[in-house]
Amino acid sequence: MKIKNLLKIVCISGTFILGSCSSDDDSTTEVVAPSTYVFERNNESSVSFGGQTTRIAMAEEIVSKLKDNTSTEAILDAMFAHVEGANDFSDASLNASGKSVRSKTAASRDYFSDNATDAAAIKDKFDSWIKSQVDDVFPSWTTDASAGVAGVLQEAGGGSKRYVNTKGLELNQAFAKSLIGALMTDQALNNYLGTLVLDEASNIANNNNGVVAEGKPYTTMEHKWDEAYGYLYGASQDKADPNKTIGQDDSFLNKYIGRVEGDSDFAGIAKEIFDAFKLGRAAIVAKRYDVRDAQAAIIREKISQVIAIRAVYYLQQGKTALEASTVDYASAFHDLSEGFGFVYSLQFTRKPQGNVPYLTRTEVQGLIDQLMGGTNGFWDVTPATLQSISETIASKFSFTVAQAGS
Repeated sequence: MKIKNLLKIVCISGTFILGSCSSDDDSTTEVVAPSTYVFERNNESSVSFGGQTTRIAMAEEIVSKLKDNTSTEAILDAMFAHVEGANDFSDASLNASGKSVRSKTAASRDYFSDNATDAAAIKDKFDSWIKSQVDDVFPSWTTDASAGVAGVLQEAGGGSKRYVNTKGLELNQAFAKSLIGALMTDQALNNYLGTLVLDEASNIANNNNGVVAEGKPYTTMEHKWDEAYGYLYGASQDKADPNKTIGQDDSFLNKYIGRVEGDSDFAGIAKEIFDAFKLGRAAIVAKRYDVRDAQAAIIREKISQVIAIRAVYYLQQGKTALEASTVDYASAFHDLSEGFGFVYSLQFTRKPQGNVPYLTRTEVQGLIDQLMGGTNGFWDVTPATLQSISETIASKFSFTVAQAGS
């Protein structure tokens, strides 16, 4: 009896990775993550996230097209809201796809199924950035930008040219970095890793009984988890072992996991995220939904941290640039434009427990108003304001401004 009670204590204090504990009459169900993201059924891969790979590729081309001043609003709108068979992209396979970026923007089950007003407003915001790029920035492509005047800024030393609106904002950067939150993060954290999607209808019963989706080698629950994985690693060179090239494979969430991983203050975060995806998927195979949900919580926390860290990083880079004796406005506004997008993306983050972001939509809008609130936006923003916004963001997370800003 004493031994049995001791075993119970060990079981309670043990980790999920080691597996579950059982009574004398139960078989032990261990959950062991594979070394790579490889799962098979009947000698066939049961991993599938092609739709995510497609949307990442579409998003890449849309963002690139936002810097082509021959583009029209109709062209860009059609790319964003692609219709199957339309000749919107340079890749024929993307044109043949029925997927679109706009349809999955601010479209998660957990955050937007009962919040059509905010979902529509967010989509409209992306539409407005496209319209303003065409109407305000493209016609001023060769005009020197200044406060209240859209145009081009040249980085010091013959660096890149930055094309900004009347408030100094690079709309292509606002669009791209906000999409990291509104598409990749929202779909991964608030849709596919949510129990409303994972456990929908007969998903648990089918997974328990090994009932696969019609004509597929995976259960619906397995596939939903994989789709979350795809928004991080869908463009990876090695999709089963993506951390070998983390940060090099797309311009969105993958890229910035790599950037954060490269900061010594946060080294190891890429492995934590990948390991949680592997173990969570293995838990689904093992029918251990408690382990699965624990891994989803880890992923939510770490991905949310990535968004916040990069928001603070870019705000601090912009602050440093504005404090220089000779201000390089092109570099400063480029950093602040990236920071703008990451701040906007904070509303799509997710605390490990509960159905809430680290910063609400209202709180995020308040930060955006501080960032852009002056008559001339970035031309008016002060280093003190950038520091205050940075501190507000960092206070919601387990890092400091100094850690993120270096």
